[in-house]
Amino acid sequence: MSIFEAIIIAIVEGLTEFLPVSSTGHMIITQELLGMEITDFVKAFTVNIQFGAILAVVVLYWKRFFQSMKFYYTLFIAFIPAAVIGFLASDFIDQMLENVVVVAVMLVLGGIVLVFVDKWFQKPAKSQQISYPSAFKIGLYQCIAMIPGVSRSAATIIGGMTQNLDRKTAAEFSFFLAVPTMFAAAGYKLLQNYQSIEASHINILLLGNLVAFVVALIAIKTFISLLTRYGFKYFGYYRIIVGLIILVMVALGYELSVV
Repeated sequence: MSIFEAIIIAIVEGLTEFLPVSSTGHMIITQELLGMEITDFVKAFTVNIQFGAILAVVVLYWKRFFQSMKFYYTLFIAFIPAAVIGFLASDFIDQMLENVVVVAVMLVLGGIVLVFVDKWFQKPAKSQQISYPSAFKIGLYQCIAMIPGVSRSAATIIGGMTQNLDRKTAAEFSFFLAVPTMFAAAGYKLLQNYQSIEASHINILLLGNLVAFVVALIAIKTFISLLTRYGFKYFGYYRIIVGLIILVMVALGYELSVV
């Protein structure tokens, strides 16, 4: 992996991890455009730079992470479904992840949902407090994102809106929930691939995390502004386009793979 490839992959990770557009689909297209060879280190790198994206959430909302123990209890309850289902179904999830067509189809279907979702939830509750039962239900929605091509961000935000949260509050809770979820998932995957990381790779890993961190900071702040002003529909249109691009590439014979 060259430094240029590392920077591009990190930019894509930082941009797409917290947006409702599916980072997996974008990784597929990016790797193909760069003509990358998917080595064990590339897989480890793609997982490792998620820690930079996680750090962006903690830095942007650091006061919220130190406000009360109830905040941590709420996150833990929301995290439980993904932890349990992810552990029990990890092999099945990996099998689905190998199917690029599944990713593309879910991008399109998810895009269609986002085009109409704003019309479904137009009257959020006056109180934006998240109860423990609501947190658990949002956590169940997050599990849908275990299907490759389903955005974790989109699933959890929509889950929050089903609990009468407004778009901004639902999006912020999605960011908070990403911290334990992504940390656990990335940590587990890294344990499986750590042997591919050599001492000469450390600098490129640090660079990737730094780039992902900075880009994620910008992406999160921009996303909140766009979501509050315009809603989900433009993200939906974008997902549909990306999904169709992948399907066309597969139809044309491109050998696409998922990291």
